[in-house]
Amino acid sequence: QVQLVESGGGLVQAGGSLRLSCAASGRTFSSYAMGWFRQAPGKEREFVAAINWSGGSTYYADSVKGRFTISRDNAKNMVYLQMNSLKPEDTAIYYCAADRVFRRSPNPTVYDYWGQGTQVTVSS
Repeated sequence: QVQLVESGGGLVQAGGSLRLSCAASGRTFSSYAMGWFRQAPGKEREFVAAINWSGGSTYYADSVKGRFTISRDNAKNMVYLQMNSLKPEDTAIYYCAADRVFRRSPNPTVYDYWGQGTQVTVSS
């Protein structure tokens, strides 16, 4: 089993940057693919980015490609989401999630474990 705790959210002006972190517990963390999702008020949970177990493969939503970067440090059981050139439409609660298989899929239902989320607010 994997437990996930996100941190690093906050309030930032448009054009600014934030780095989200996701701390994972569990000895099998390095075998899991990891993803970031977000959910804005009144909207469905939306895929942001995913990374395979080694960090060698990544997948991004078109809306964040070129602005966001997902990475991981298996020695520290950590996953990161570097967010640059933030826009007001990036405002949401951001969640990290773990999946036993790396899939180039935006479907949140395939993920096995979820964190509680961290709020990101981008002001215009």
